[in-house]
Amino acid sequence: MIPTALARKARRVRRGVPVLMYHLVSDEPVPASFSRWRVTPQVFRRQVETLRRLRFSTVTAGDLDRALRGERPLPPRPVHITFDDGYVDCLRHAAPILQGAGMTATMYVVAGLVGGRSRWMADEGVDLPLLDRAGLRELEQAGVECQSHSLTHPRLATRPDAEVADELVRSREVLEDVTGHPVTSLAYPHGSYDDRVRAIAGESGYTTAYTTQPGKALGSDDLLALPRVKVDGRDRHATFVARVVTGQHVGARVRGLVRTPEGVAR
Repeated sequence: MIPTALARKARRVRRGVPVLMYHLVSDEPVPASFSRWRVTPQVFRRQVETLRRLRFSTVTAGDLDRALRGERPLPPRPVHITFDDGYVDCLRHAAPILQGAGMTATMYVVAGLVGGRSRWMADEGVDLPLLDRAGLRELEQAGVECQSHSLTHPRLATRPDAEVADELVRSREVLEDVTGHPVTSLAYPHGSYDDRVRAIAGESGYTTAYTTQPGKALGSDDLLALPRVKVDGRDRHATFVARVVTGQHVGARVRGLVRTPEGVAR
């Protein structure tokens, strides 16, 4: 008999939904500490084309929320593409590529820094421009929905209850004012959360929340602690495909087994 843990892992690989976690899509150089979070437009275009050729269908945060609750079915081979932070270059580069492929995505926005810079990474020498209110609306018109990445991008698990609640409630208020639609999905900044933060997120009106824990999302998961599949800008294309298929970093082990319509992924 297959051990229960192994059976659960196999089910996640077979039936789970990959929620891809991107940050920056840009040609501009970045400090080495941020290189894993930057994907060039050329690489991003190839990844999107691979998803299209493999017949993946993009779904929104709301689509996935309802499906995981058993309220509606998903299309065959669903994938949820997400971006964290709200960088200007994602509007310049990622949105046109997605729109050209007929795909949607979700941008998790640091609501209190709209129109500002990535000041939470100042100590690492990373200073990137963030979309302003007009840019966020343009992003939505291109098919990329805006949801919450907190107000100022703190490590929520290290902050007191009142501050966590303020970060999450005010972020929703800002973004709902900008977009005109409900904001009920959250990506925890730095992946920082615990049971206390999770509870406050639910009390603050969020119905789904994403972590940085690796894996595909299943209906049996805690909807306020969903896993994602990290896209690393340093990876080869085979590793990207392997991550999408398995939810894990296993490119070396499956190279030669994962094939696209163009042949073996490289």
